[in-house]
Amino acid sequence: MMKSMCIKSVVLFCAGWSGLVSAWADGRLMPAQVPAVYKQECAACHMAYPPGLLPAASWRRILHGLDQHYGSDASMEPAQVQQIGAWLQANAGTYKRVREEPADDRITRSAWFVRKHREVESSVWKRASIKSAAQCSACHTQADAGNFDEHQVRIPR
Repeated sequence: MMKSMCIKSVVLFCAGWSGLVSAWADGRLMPAQVPAVYKQECAACHMAYPPGLLPAASWRRILHGLDQHYGSDASMEPAQVQQIGAWLQANAGTYKRVREEPADDRITRSAWFVRKHREVESSVWKRASIKSAAQCSACHTQADAGNFDEHQVRIPR
């Protein structure tokens, strides 16, 4: 009887864990399917940020201001903007920590980002190997895949 209960507990635990993993995978910050135009256009200057890092309203404003994109002209053809915009809107962050629209629509100014990085000294962001807080992949070794697990962080010198 005890062995049967243990087996049932393990099966229920694994089934529950499997459901959580599936839910997490479905809500990943970087969807499995990333449009080639997003990688080509956006990742040409910076990492292709996972759409789940900002709410839909922030992505909308960013795309409408590409001619003055954080000090650069990142203009694209209207069809490209439409394709990227539809994908960003469909995959934008909707969970609690991303509902806020950060100052200047900057990921690095969101409350959750500041809270998660509060122990990082400002001098670290200025290292030549990092350059700024916006260079996620400098420290998050799997950022391009949307994985920001703190156990995968390697802060370069």
